Amino acid sequence: MLTAPSVLAVLKGGATCVGKTVMDEMAYSINGENKHYGTPTNPKAPDRVPGGSSSGSAVAVGAMLVDFSLGSDTGGSVRVPASYCGIFGIRPSHGVVSTTGVIPMAQSFDTVGWFARDPEILNRVGHVLLPFPDVNPVTPNQIIIPEDCFRLLSIPIDRVTQVLVKSVEKLFGSDIVKHVILGDYVEDKVTSLKPFMSKENQTQEYNIPSLAALSTAMRLLQRYEFKNNHGEWVRAVQPDLGPGIRERVWEALGTTDEKIDVCQSLKTEFRSALTDLLGDSGVLVLPTVPGPPPKLQTDPTTLESFRARAFSLLSIAGVSGFCQVSIPLGLYDNLPVAVSLLAKHGSDGFLLNLVQTLYGSIKEQVEVAEKTSY
Repeated sequence: MLTAPSVLAVLKGGATCVGKTVMDEMAYSINGENKHYGTPTNPKAPDRVPGGSSSGSAVAVGAMLVDFSLGSDTGGSVRVPASYCGIFGIRPSHGVVSTTGVIPMAQSFDTVGWFARDPEILNRVGHVLLPFPDVNPVTPNQIIIPEDCFRLLSIPIDRVTQVLVKSVEKLFGSDIVKHVILGDYVEDKVTSLKPFMSKENQTQEYNIPSLAALSTAMRLLQRYEFKNNHGEWVRAVQPDLGPGIRERVWEALGTTDEKIDVCQSLKTEFRSALTDLLGDSGVLVLPTVPGPPPKLQTDPTTLESFRARAFSLLSIAGVSGFCQVSIPLGLYDNLPVAVSLLAKHGSDGFLLNLVQTLYGSIKEQVEVAEKTSY
């Protein structure tokens, strides 16, 4: 039995292993519900899902049982539960933290991330797990707000953007804040998205067509790799899978290699386009998810529009391989709110330092926002 190098690294760095945690079956959900072992209780909203697939890891941190925890993030499995449980979570740059000893879900997107309640501990874990963590604190040269992405939110946009923008302006001035329409930029710069653009994506109100296409491509490659990793076992064992997961697993098993080559070239083209947009020390601000955590045991079909919007946002880091940190922004309507910062591949240390630098100001702005009616 092989112990994952990521686990060995934190143990060697002085961590104590408290235990293993519950997760969604086969890491194939962002809800965090598990019909076999029970669903971990969201400490910030007990009647809501904790988020997945790394649900138990997020809940252990959110409930103050541990200082930090590890989790995997393929399509959002650290970022989503971090957002839902009101804690910090990082999806590191793809390939930067070893995934040896991790059962693969889809290798093109699998990462080992971690959770913490405060940015200092999040950063300290990064100093253990990241190969080049000692980055001098660098002032970002631009903070990019994609206005179209924030229109996907189901809560008032200003409740999220103003907290972040005011914090940035207080520390770095207003000149570095830039506003863009990310969907138009991506559609213009990433021509390999065309095979994934559909009329349905263009007519649905909640979608940004180019980002919906990006999500479609990511999930296609994810299903294809999942099938190659687990299809034989699933067909032989016929496991009893929970609702939503069952349907996704069997859909994955029917995936062919059509368009898979295009998915791979799309990854390269999208990373290049996003690198050009951000430069060396630019940061993209995103809603981590499009709204508050759904209620427990919600019918999966009623969540389709929410999932579609969520994956339009989550696929940006997924396809580019860039690093992303989800930051808690307190409560709106008694439910957790979060925002994410995303930086170019390999900028993990820079991003963690920036989050730690910003968070004192963010906390002040959250206190103001929680007293403001929107």
